[in-house]
Parts: sequence; structure tokens; C-alpha cells
Amino acid sequence: MVLEHYISDLLYRYNCVVVPGFGAFLTQKNSAKINVVTNTFSAPNKSIVFNRQLTSNDGLLVSYVSNAEKVSYETALVEIENQVKVWQDVLIQETSLHLKNIGSLTRNNEDKILFQPANETNYLTSSFGLSNFNSIPVLREELKEEIVEIEEKIPFVISPERRATSRFRPYLKYAAILMLAFSTGITGYRAYKQQRTNEQVARQDAQEYVNKQIQEATFFDLSPLELPTVTIDASSSSTVKEGVETHYIVAGAFRVKGNADRKIEQLKALGFNAGYYGTNAYGLHMVTFDSYTNANDALKALREIKLTQSKDAWLLSEK
Repeated sequence: MVLEHYISDLLYRYNCVVVPGFGAFLTQKNSAKINVVTNTFSAPNKSIVFNRQLTSNDGLLVSYVSNAEKVSYETALVEIENQVKVWQDVLIQETSLHLKNIGSLTRNNEDKILFQPANETNYLTSSFGLSNFNSIPVLREELKEEIVEIEEKIPFVISPERRATSRFRPYLKYAAILMLAFSTGITGYRAYKQQRTNEQVARQDAQEYVNKQIQEATFFDLSPLELPTVTIDASSSSTVKEGVETHYIVAGAFRVKGNADRKIEQLKALGFNAGYYGTNAYGLHMVTFDSYTNANDALKALREIKLTQSKDAWLLSEK
């Protein structure tokens, strides 16, 4: 089993892929860039980082390997654990581990793992087919200076006698006015079309952003081609109070109930009032950091948790 192949597949759709017992690979979106020295334009992309502290199994990689290899969840977990042992032995013996299309991991003298991402793969799907290209710089200022120098050396003069005897001068004036009006109309029409195009692009970007946020909130997408409506089985939760709006900060969703219980124990050890919320429409067991009846307190706690614990934490409110 080539585990890095499955990790690479998941990085196209998810911002965080955890390898149980080893660490997590995270992606961050970068805007397009231009190198003013080489005049090279770079398309938007996703940069990869490695976090050795995130080792808890969230079920994403194991479930994906299980479906791809046509094996049970437990068998896939055992195969991943065996592959992790091989990687750890390579880092100890050879101090360097290369994962295709992901990057290289190196252990230094202080027993810290350094990660160098691979640059040949762009995991941002919206930039598919775009590559770096060079452009010749436009020397507008230099050409303008040359024209000014030519005008200074060769002045442009029209004698009064010739201007007075010219019969076509009034017609040229009217023709210039008509051309100016025509060009102004063309420019206005193009500006109007460009504005309409920009509005359509903005609406499409906003819709894609909303869809992305909904997809990330589910934590595990069982059908990548179509995102179903998320429903929560609130009947299994013992913390819902009738008539009172309660706000839950969700820590994760797990296919195995034992993994959800271990996550609750870990969060309680960190001082959180963690609990088991229930199961969602996918049958995943949901774990919460805490619950609040005041919306402002819940938002304040969510911001703190995103900064210190988990960027993937999200808020669930219900009556």
C-alpha cells in the first residue's frame, strides 16, 4: 500500500489530513504572485505544512483507505500503523524520508522533524491547468521619454497662411468630434460589459466559498460529487434543553464510538467541559468542547479554541 498516494488524493479536497500516530499534513491557500526580478507570474496554489503534534485518528484517512483497498476499517487502520512504523524507522536510520508529491521529512540533531514541501503539485483545484509563465516588461516610461526628446528636437509648427487656406479644416474638426463620440460610446459599452462580467464572477466566487464552508463543516464527505443536506440526530443527545437555545462548539466527528470517547477524555484532560453530542446523518459520533446558552460567550470561546486548539472547530446552535 502506497500511503502517500491516498494522502495526496485527500489534500485536494481537505485542508487537514491526519496520519494516525505520525502527524498531520495541512494546506493553506496562497494568492497569485509576480516576481518583479524575473517577470514570472505564479498561479494561486496551496502550500503544505507538517504538524507532528496532530496524531489523533479522526477517521478520514482510515476510511478513505478502507474504501479504496476494499478492506474493513480495522484492517486499514492496521496497515496504516505498519506503514507509520516503516516511516519512523527510515527517519531514525536514514534521517530523511521522501513522500512523492507531498515533500521530504528530515530529522535533525535535536530530534525535531523538518518538512520541505514538494512544489511540483498544485493542490488548489481552481488553479487546475494553470502554470507559471514569463512576460516581457512594458517600457512605457522609456518610450515616453524618447518621444519627448524627439519633439524637443523637431518642433511641430503650422503656418497661419496654410491653416487659413485649408478648406477641409472644419470638416476634419467635425469628423474628430464624431470619432470621439463614437469611441466614448464603445468604451462605455465595454466598461458596462466588464462590470457585468465582474459581478457574475463575484457571485460565482461567493457561491464556491459558501459551498466550501459547508463541505468543511461536515468533517467527512462520503459523496464528493454531491453534498447532501446535513441533519443531526438530536434525540440521542442528553444535553439539549427544550425551549432554550444551546450553542455547541464541535471538536470532531468519528465513525468509531471508542475514538469519540478517547477524544472526550483528551479534551477533559485539557480542562474543557467536553461531551458526546450524538450522531449526525452519516452515522458519525460528534464530540463537543463545551456548550453555552449565551451566543456571545459561545463565539468568544470558539475564537479562542480556533487560535489555541483546532482550526476545524465549528459552532452548532439549536433550540
